[in-house]
Amino acid sequence: QVQVVESGGGLVQPGGSLRLSCTVSGLTFSNYVMAWFRQAPGSEREFVASVSRSGITTDYSDSVKGRFTISRENGMKQLFLRMNALQPEDTALYYCALDTNPQTMILRTPHEVDYWGQGTQVTVSS
Repeated sequence: QVQVVESGGGLVQPGGSLRLSCTVSGLTFSNYVMAWFRQAPGSEREFVASVSRSGITTDYSDSVKGRFTISRENGMKQLFLRMNALQPEDTALYYCALDTNPQTMILRTPHEVDYWGQGTQVTVSS
């Protein structure tokens, strides 16, 4: 049984930082492309960042490029998202996502996701 569990969300002031973590079990983590998505109230789920199986190749949405860093630790079966210079518009429920398609190089669209976590809330407010 595959489990995807996020942690690390919380309340932070504008300009602050947070580090999200995602732990995956039930499959060989290093075989799969991973990504973070987010969803704000009243909005559709949107792509944030993705990382290749090896962790070498990354991709970011324009809205977070230069502020967020995605990384993975395959030995620990963990995915991370370091978020700096957070702004109120970053407030959302953040989801860890996994694609089992062996041909996927980078995961950018929700319809490609095979497994989702339950989400961790990030709130940026003074």
